[in-house]
Amino acid sequence: MSFDSLGLSTELVRAVLEKGYSKPTSIQLQSIPVILKGLDIMGRAQTGTGKTAGFTLPLLHLLNKRSQNSAQRSPRALILTPTRELAAQVAESVDTYGKYLSLKSITVFGGVNIKPQIAKLRRGVDILVATPGRLLDLANQKTVDLSKIEILVLDEADRMLDMGFIHDVKKIINLLPKKRQNLLFSATFSKNIMRLADNLLNSPTMIEVAKNNLEAEQIEQLIYPVDRKRKSELLTHLINTKKWAQVLVFTRTKHGANRLATYLEKNEISAAAIHGNKSQAARTLALSKFKNKSIRVLVATDIAARGIDINQLPHVVNFELPNVPEDYVHRIGRTGRAGNEGEAVSLVCVDELKLLKDIERLIKRELPKEVIPGYEPDPSIKAEPIINGRNAGARRGGKNPFSGNAKNHYSNPTGRKRTHSNKSTFRGKFNSGGQRGRGK
Repeated sequence: MSFDSLGLSTELVRAVLEKGYSKPTSIQLQSIPVILKGLDIMGRAQTGTGKTAGFTLPLLHLLNKRSQNSAQRSPRALILTPTRELAAQVAESVDTYGKYLSLKSITVFGGVNIKPQIAKLRRGVDILVATPGRLLDLANQKTVDLSKIEILVLDEADRMLDMGFIHDVKKIINLLPKKRQNLLFSATFSKNIMRLADNLLNSPTMIEVAKNNLEAEQIEQLIYPVDRKRKSELLTHLINTKKWAQVLVFTRTKHGANRLATYLEKNEISAAAIHGNKSQAARTLALSKFKNKSIRVLVATDIAARGIDINQLPHVVNFELPNVPEDYVHRIGRTGRAGNEGEAVSLVCVDELKLLKDIERLIKRELPKEVIPGYEPDPSIKAEPIINGRNAGARRGGKNPFSGNAKNHYSNPTGRKRTHSNKSTFRGKFNSGGQRGRGK
C-alpha cells in the first residue's frame, strides 16, 4: 500500500515522496486512516517505527482541510513532548511534510529566550509543538491561547510520566476545550498510562505495532564483556580499529557522559556530550556537529537522547546498560531505521549482568557475546551494586559471581544481595552466548 491510498492530500503525499518514503510503516498504516476520521487513538509504538509521521501527516491534512476563523490565529493543534530534542524533531517533521501547505507552526521549549517564542505566537500559529514546562510558563503569562485546540497529541507519554510531568500535563489539559481529538502515543502501556488514557481519551482506537518490531530485524546486536575500569579503553579501541565514523554512545549519568567525552577527546577522537545540565544552545550545537559528522562520537544520557533522529546512523553503543530494560530498546532504535542496517553494541561488566538478563528476558532471546583479545574480564573482580545509575563505589562482601564459586551474588539498585546458584565463570558465562547474529 502507498501513501496516496491512505486519503492524504496530494501536497502531503508529494512531500512524503520527496523525503524518500514510498510505503507507509505499520504504525502509519494503522493510525493515519483512524486519525483522518477524527477518532481518538491510543498507540503503542517504539522509537524508529515512523510514529511521528503517523500523527503529523493526518494532523496536517485535517487542519488544512478545515476553515480558519481569522487571520490572527490561535493554535489549533498542540503536540506535547517530554524533551526539547524530541520537540525539535517533531517540529522538523511538521515543517517537512507541511512544506506545500499554508499552515504555520512554532516550537516552544525551555533553555532558550522566551521572548522570540512569544513574538511568534502573537503573529498567529496553527500547530504548537511544546514541552510542558515552557508551555505552562507561556500560559501563566497569558501569551498563548489554548482555547481553540482541536487536536491534542501526547507523544512518548510514558517518558512524560517518568520525568514527572504528569501534574503539568493535567494543568495544560484543563486549559483546553472539552471537545477535541486526542492522540496518545507511548512505548509502554503501564498502569499510569492507562489511568491517564481513561481520563483523557474518548472511546479510543487501540493501535499497537507488531511484536516483532520490538527489535528491528536489521539491527545487529552484540555484547562485549569487559571490566568496568577498562570500558573507556575498549571503546576507544573499537572506534579506532573498526573505523567507526559516527557513534551514538549512551551513559547512565550526566557526569559519566562528560568524563567519557573528555577521555575520547584526549585520545584524539572528536566527541561531545549532551545531557540535562547542558544549555539548549550547547545541546543543539553538539547534535548539529554530530549530524554533519564534524564530531565522531556523541555521548548522551537517556533523557537528552529522546528525539534524536539521525538518518542512517550506523552505530549505537551502550557504554553502560540502562536500569530499565525498555530503555535498551529505545536506545538501539536510534540505528537501523528506514530499512538501513545498524549495529548496537553494549560494553558489559560484572556489575551489569542482572541488567543484561532483564534485557534478554524482555526481548525474549540471549544476545551474542564476543570477548576482545586483550580485554578479557578479570574473574577475580567483584561485582558492585549499581545505585541510582552509578556504581556504589565501595566493594561489597561476597565472591565474584563469575569466579567459579557455587554461589553468585547479583547486585541490584537497593544494594541487597540476591543469591543464585551458578558454577560458570565470568569468562565462561559470556563465551556461552554463541556466534554473532542479527536481532530478531
